[in-house]
Amino acid sequence: MMRKTLIMTMLAVLFVTAPVFAAVEVDMETNLGTIRLELDDKKAPITVANFLKYVDSDFYSGTIFHRVIKGFMIQGGGFDTNKKMKNGFPPIKNEADNGLKNDRGTIAMARTSVVDSASSQFFINLVDNDFLNYRSPDARGYGYAVFGRVTSGMEVVDKIAETPIKKGVGPFASLPIHTVEILSVKRVAE
Repeated sequence: MMRKTLIMTMLAVLFVTAPVFAAVEVDMETNLGTIRLELDDKKAPITVANFLKYVDSDFYSGTIFHRVIKGFMIQGGGFDTNKKMKNGFPPIKNEADNGLKNDRGTIAMARTSVVDSASSQFFINLVDNDFLNYRSPDARGYGYAVFGRVTSGMEVVDKIAETPIKKGVGPFASLPIHTVEILSVKRVAE
C-alpha cells in the first residue's frame, strides 16, 4: 500500500511539474480569408521546422493554390501569381510514419513519387484521404506527411475548394480560374 501511494505521489509531482508546450500556430491569409493552422512539432518535428523556415523567410507570400480538386484537397506553396515555380530549400525526410492521418482539415506535405522529396508545397485535405496515409516503408506505401490541422477557417478552405477550375496540364491540371493567392503566412503571437 505504501509503495502504491509513493508511486501515485511521484506521478502527481511529475504531472504538475511537467513543462507545458504551447502548440505552434500560424495564420495563412489568402485573398478569400484566413486559415489558422496548428502545427504538431512533436510528431512531425522535421516537417514543422521546414514549414516554419518558409514561413519565417516570407516565402509563401505571393504564392498561389495551384491545384484544387473538389472532394480531395487544395495544394499550394510552390508557384507565384505568374505561375513561376519558386526556388525553395532542399527536400526533407518524409515523416508520414508519425501516426498522423490525412483526415479532413489536416495539412500535409506534397511531394513527387520520391519518398523524401517534399520541400515547400503542401496540401490541405478536404476529406479523409486514408489512401495517402503511411502503410509501408516502400515508395508505394510510404504516404504523405501530415504535420498539422486547421483550427479555424475551414470555411475558407471549403470556399477555395469550390473555386471554378480550368483544365490544364502538369501542375496546373486543376488551376482555379480566379487566382487564389496566399497573401502571407505568419506565426501567431503567443
